[in-house]
Amino acid sequence: MIVVNKKWSTEKFMRVRKDVLKAWPTGQDERLDLNEAVRYLKQVPDHKNFAKKLLQAKQEGRTYVQPRAGVAGIDKHIELLSFLEKAGADFLPSTIDSYTRHNHYEEAEEGVKISEQEGRSFLNGFPAVNHGISGCMHVFESLNSPLQTRHGTPDARLLAEITHASGWTSNEGGGISYNIPYAKNISLADSLYYWQYCDRLVGYYEEQGISLNREPFGPLTGTLVPPSIAITIGIIEALLAAEQGVKNITVGYGQSGNVVQDVAALQMLEELTNEYLDKFHYDNMQITTVFHQWMGGFPKDAARASGLIGLASTVAALAKATKMITKTTSESSGVPTKEVNAAGIKESKLIVTLLKDQAFPSSVTLSDERKIIRKEVNALMNAIYDVGKNDLATGVIKGFELGIIDVPFAPSKHTANKVLPARDNEGCIRILDFGDLAMTEEIKDFHKLKLKERGQAEGRPVSFQMTIDDVYAVSRGEMIGRPDKKS
Repeated sequence: MIVVNKKWSTEKFMRVRKDVLKAWPTGQDERLDLNEAVRYLKQVPDHKNFAKKLLQAKQEGRTYVQPRAGVAGIDKHIELLSFLEKAGADFLPSTIDSYTRHNHYEEAEEGVKISEQEGRSFLNGFPAVNHGISGCMHVFESLNSPLQTRHGTPDARLLAEITHASGWTSNEGGGISYNIPYAKNISLADSLYYWQYCDRLVGYYEEQGISLNREPFGPLTGTLVPPSIAITIGIIEALLAAEQGVKNITVGYGQSGNVVQDVAALQMLEELTNEYLDKFHYDNMQITTVFHQWMGGFPKDAARASGLIGLASTVAALAKATKMITKTTSESSGVPTKEVNAAGIKESKLIVTLLKDQAFPSSVTLSDERKIIRKEVNALMNAIYDVGKNDLATGVIKGFELGIIDVPFAPSKHTANKVLPARDNEGCIRILDFGDLAMTEEIKDFHKLKLKERGQAEGRPVSFQMTIDDVYAVSRGEMIGRPDKKS
């Protein structure tokens, strides 16, 4: 398949749409008629519209909170989300089950039946495609907050159709961020094509005067991802979405651990996204940010886990993230109860509320971190446009083939997987092995120096052992994986 970054014509979109809606019987619902869907979405009140509430948060200079949550049954899902709404969640999720993420709707249907028989969820999320318009509308109409589809699906076309037409005004993901970290064999050409469709659907609604939000998945693999890689992919997915007519985009970033680096990354994420959208003449864009609480291994001890949540909330508030995705003290042990999930919301919301009138102070260290992130992102973006002969989609596909853009620890066979990160002596994520990443010698020398400083402080050579130690450090109650000096 040949994919280029060009807006789909209405004729092409409508032609492809006929086949998309045939993928499962719920796609044949008459309420998926676009005229009917437009009529329904125009009735969504502003306080339940994700895009509009994000702009409200940005105008207020506050960080709103959103949990992750989803179970198989409609009534149980409503009960869960209602509980989290009462706990103070500003936005509500519907985390989608793994079968649906892989378009295995028959298996999801069986999971729904077993869940109904047993009285508890046998799926790890909400099977929106199987429940169809009726079920998804019932969820939306039972709640008072905006709803977002959160999943991890390389091909989310039918899922997007059903959830948007049901009043869910935000969809998370993208052709890179919901492929490379989630799938092994799906090509980037395919996933970029699928997400062009999802974005063109949102663009179509925008043309009808309906504002919907799109949110690329910022954390990627969630394990020691260098800021510039995460930011570059966020910018790329924002540009690809904008080409299809999307206007309201939330770019995201996952907590790295070093406070200064996290603040710098969030600031540069928004700043550079706006700069690149302006550069390519995408006008009237509404850009917001989301900060994901720690995505790696959590401490088993609840008190320590609570401390990690508090640290993330502090960073999000001081960096002025528009939204924050919360975690719970049960992350290391499995799916949290609704009570534990609610406790995470309350803790996070208290901190961001207390800090709403404060901002992270400027400093030389912050300025330096911002500068190196800018240099790295520009180097990656320039290389991608170069190999793509100025077409972004082509550049993404060729860039991953050549390894000039890469994601550490990804399962996909369509990424080089040569990049290795490690923390420096202050806990910032640096690059130990660049692979074929498109970085200048100046940038590489900077990373080598920062890792050398750590090696000297720890009395050991700079090596892959640092990476291994860092992967497990936070779950053991430390940020940097220092060697055990006990003899």
